[in-house]
Formats: sequence, structure tokens, C-alpha cells
Amino acid sequence: QVQLVESGGGLVQAGGSLRLSCAASGRTFSASAQGWFRQAPGQEREFVAAINWSGGITHYGDSVKGRFTISRDNAKNTVYLQMNSLKPEDTAVYYCAVRDPSGIGYTVQDYNYWGQGTQVTVSS
Repeated sequence: QVQLVESGGGLVQAGGSLRLSCAASGRTFSASAQGWFRQAPGQEREFVAAINWSGGITHYGDSVKGRFTISRDNAKNTVYLQMNSLKPEDTAVYYCAVRDPSGIGYTVQDYNYWGQGTQVTVSS
């Protein structure tokens, strides 16, 4: 059974940093694209970042460009999201996702597997 487990969320002050991890089990995803999305209360799930199968191509949502970095370690079947210069508006539940085609996807519908999410709260 495929399972994605996020970790690394928590409470941080504005301007601080967090590093999220998403460990996959049940199969290898080294040939799959992976992404991060987030969802704040009362809002739709929003694209944050994505990375292709090799890690050579990345894309970011406009609101996080220059502050967040996505990376992956295929040997560990894990994807990461380094979040710097955090703002209160970054507060949300963060979800990792896997897309079986190797190319990057930008919408919820593009992804086949989802984690349960990890809460990130940024205080002002």
C-alpha cells in the first residue's frame, strides 16, 4: 500500500524557517514527479512547488518564489520543502503529493497520491 507521510511542520515566528519532509513507502517514486500543496482554512488547496523525477526541474507558486526550495532524495524516497522567510500568510496544512507521469503538474487533479498533511503555523 502506498503511503506518504509528511513531517517537520510546527509553529514558527515570522521570518523563521522550517523544513518539511515527505517519506514515501509501498513503492519507489524515483520515476515520478512530486509536489507540495497547502490549504488554509476556508480556502482551496493551493500549488506550492513541484519537482520532476530527476530533481533537475522545479517550479514554484508565485507566493513562495525566492523563499521556498523543493528537493528530493530518490535513494531515500523522500521529498523536502525548505521554507525560509516565513510569513503569517504561509500558515496552512501542507500536503505532499506524487504524480505518476514524470513531468511536473500544477493542479490537485494532476497528482495520484497524497499524504495526510502537516500543519505549519507562522505567528506575527
